[in-house]
Amino acid sequence: MKIVSRYVLREHLGPLVFALSALTSLLLLNFVAKRFGDLVGKGLPWTVIAEFLLLSVPFTLAMTLPMAVLVATLHAFSRLASENEITAFKASGVSMQRLVRPVILASGVMTLFMVWFNDQVLPRANHRLANLQSDIARVKPTLALNEQVINEVVRGQLFLRAGRIAAGTNRMKDVTIFDLSEPSQRRTIIADSGSLAFSSSGEDLLLTLYDGSMTAVEATRPSRLQRSFFAEDVFKVRGVAARLDRSEDSRTFRSDREMSVCELQERVATSAAERDSAWVRLATTERRVDSTSTRSLVPPGAPRGVGDLYCAALRRVGALLGPAEAIAAEARVADVGAADVGAAEPLPQESPKLKGTRLAPESEVVQESPSVQAMMLEGLAMELKIAQGTIDRHRVEIEKKFAIATACVVFVLLGAPIALRFPRGGVGLTIGVSLGVFGLYYVGLLGGEALADRDLVDPALAMWSTNILLGLVGVFLTARLGNEGSTSRGSETSEWWGRVLERVRRKRGVA
Repeated sequence: MKIVSRYVLREHLGPLVFALSALTSLLLLNFVAKRFGDLVGKGLPWTVIAEFLLLSVPFTLAMTLPMAVLVATLHAFSRLASENEITAFKASGVSMQRLVRPVILASGVMTLFMVWFNDQVLPRANHRLANLQSDIARVKPTLALNEQVINEVVRGQLFLRAGRIAAGTNRMKDVTIFDLSEPSQRRTIIADSGSLAFSSSGEDLLLTLYDGSMTAVEATRPSRLQRSFFAEDVFKVRGVAARLDRSEDSRTFRSDREMSVCELQERVATSAAERDSAWVRLATTERRVDSTSTRSLVPPGAPRGVGDLYCAALRRVGALLGPAEAIAAEARVADVGAADVGAAEPLPQESPKLKGTRLAPESEVVQESPSVQAMMLEGLAMELKIAQGTIDRHRVEIEKKFAIATACVVFVLLGAPIALRFPRGGVGLTIGVSLGVFGLYYVGLLGGEALADRDLVDPALAMWSTNILLGLVGVFLTARLGNEGSTSRGSETSEWWGRVLERVRRKRGVA
């Protein structure tokens, strides 16, 4: 049986590598094409371009690996079925579930790898890529001059027109420069010829002008002008050439896609504490305004999910599953989250965010005017909404990391039975089913993310609903493997459809 398992897995290896390479390349090219305008024309060294491409791979790989698993599963089992190897296995007493089992186990290992990859590698790569994009965005485009047109050398400040530019020597003829850098003065420089050169640092542009004149007009006194002549003059323009200033961490802010699971879980616990504080203050204010208010004074507490289990496991196993900072972050989550879950009136004093919060007795309440009370209610409601939105957004990202990783197992459960039920499907089956499943899965994922961000659906349900639906279908089809009937003409589905058509033709013939 070990030989059979190795043989089945080896059949998947080639299609998996090919599909992963092809899909990653396509999505990577699409991503780079969207950012192409930010890279070209800035004189960036090839090492920076290579780093940009390398840092773009993890984000693409996180999406394409589950897709490649489905393509490999469909292609491998379809080939085994089309070449009658499945028939040979059946004749030898090997069940179809036994053939699929090693692939399911391998996809489980791949899921664990994807969880680690999405939690540790992907956020760091996204953060470094965001820093690199921020550094590139600050680079000014490299100077490029055209003949017979007014070139904008410095945006809104310096313009240059040259009748002719010699590409080999950077010599210019009939040069006119319009200098608007000083608001109080406008200068126009006209020269018979000139040359272009860059300073030793490569940042500044040096214009050496010959046989010309400079006319300066004051903005406040346009009737007066100053004119001077020169045989040779050097005009220096600073900061024209491209230079990339790299910083270790130019962006202190991290988005939700640049944080690990435990960092996101810490943000969830902190936002939950802030929301609970606003909840209690809102409930207290509403009761002062309306004594019939039925709003509960017990805040919802920090939501729990798969991120809690993961961070708890990360803390237990220590350095075996994660870095020290992730473990420390999980410990902080436990400290913050333990205080605000199940909080009752009055709130526990241990919570750092809610410390000192209590419900004031009626004798201590200062009665505000109705307009002030309305403003207080509106402000607290807005604070509550913002905190809840932050919680939902971070929880969506946590659940999505695990849901996408689990898709490897779901796609195997779904792909293997489909390939075995349609043994003559070939490449058409692989492409058609893959596109259909990809479309259904990612539409469900993006739709669930949008609903969860708007607080219409719980983030866990929104991110896992597509996995659960496709997983149940896959489990049902996998459990029925071996019960399908097929002949050389095709699968049982094609035979059933043929019988339906035959009955329709007979009825028409009788009529």
